[in-house]
Amino acid sequence: MANNIRRVKVSDLDLQEKVVDIRRVTKVTKGGRTFTFSAIVVVGNGDMIVGYGQGKAGEVNSAISKAVDQAKKNLIKVPVYKGTIPHEQEARYRGAHVFVRPATSGTGIKAGNAMRAVLESAGITDVLAGSKGSSNPHNVVKATIKALTEIRDAKTVAEQRGISIQKVFNG
Repeated sequence: MANNIRRVKVSDLDLQEKVVDIRRVTKVTKGGRTFTFSAIVVVGNGDMIVGYGQGKAGEVNSAISKAVDQAKKNLIKVPVYKGTIPHEQEARYRGAHVFVRPATSGTGIKAGNAMRAVLESAGITDVLAGSKGSSNPHNVVKATIKALTEIRDAKTVAEQRGISIQKVFNG
């Protein structure tokens, strides 16, 4: 992970949750089969704050509520400029390899289901995104979050280089 991760506290945010994937897991034992459920959920306020969480339980509702609780503990702030991201970014998480690219106003979100949930929750309205490699929703969500944490805004770049924001844009 990059060292520029911007953690956020839940205090008074109006978070909306999106269930990305629910899987039924079967464990076969001597006495029969035991079914449990695994859920991955993305939460965000639609204004630069997003997080994800995983939950496992014997019932679907319990798994979702555990995932939401975990997602609220892992919120990050994403730099969004005029509805899109400041620059291109790629990231990997295990088998999933994702890339996000800024787009002009009116383009919309061109991405798959798992990536779309993360990008919409972050408040990004125009972006071109793709996923190479694994299509496992768990890994795609984690790779997308990783890509969003590595995005830097102009202010951060200027501080790291020790120059003014105008020089960042003028070269």
